[in-house]
Amino acid sequence: MIDLSPLPDNTKHDATLPIRVLIADDHQLLLDGIGSLLSSFPGVELVGQASDGHQVVEKFTALQPDITLMDLQMPGLSGIEAIAAIRATYPLARIIVLTTYKGDAQVLRAIAAGASGYMLKSSLRHELLTAIQNVHAGRRHFTPEVEAEMTRYASADVLSNRELEVLQLVAQGNSNRATGTLLSIKEETVKAHMSTILAKLGAKDRTHAVTIALRRGILDA
Repeated sequence: MIDLSPLPDNTKHDATLPIRVLIADDHQLLLDGIGSLLSSFPGVELVGQASDGHQVVEKFTALQPDITLMDLQMPGLSGIEAIAAIRATYPLARIIVLTTYKGDAQVLRAIAAGASGYMLKSSLRHELLTAIQNVHAGRRHFTPEVEAEMTRYASADVLSNRELEVLQLVAQGNSNRATGTLLSIKEETVKAHMSTILAKLGAKDRTHAVTIALRRGILDA
């Protein structure tokens, strides 16, 4: 389940000062659009932008923002890797994921890395200010669609590392025999893994299993 417990105490913020925000996204058009949106929010100040994972870690260190808005798909370090890198040095960093992916597996990875919130980019215009204020105030924030996805799969079985390896190779178009050869296991073992994968994902066949895994963020597109 999503952890909705209060965030750890952060440095007390002077209410007369704006909330300082850093944005990380590899699309300049999106950076510009979010920056323009932030400029319309009272009590919020854009202090920096980053276009890749390594840059956002450097910018965070230099700027020490109150809130970081983090895309997941970026060159260099991924968003999740960048979150983990920042939180390793700054455990009280407050980071909100901004993404197009609502899959529950992606959300769990982001939370495990240290994200305080998770938003879909489609909800930015009507939800971003609330998200920033909530996370800055010590609350977590998740887009309702994301919470619904998490609730839907809360009791779902997790794929083992071996099952993930099998599914990844199957998603690449490999047959059971080819998958077994690549993993140095018997074809019958691959078939057994696939049967378990289908059961865990509630899939009808291999193609359906890959489709579900991509939608949920278990596999990267």
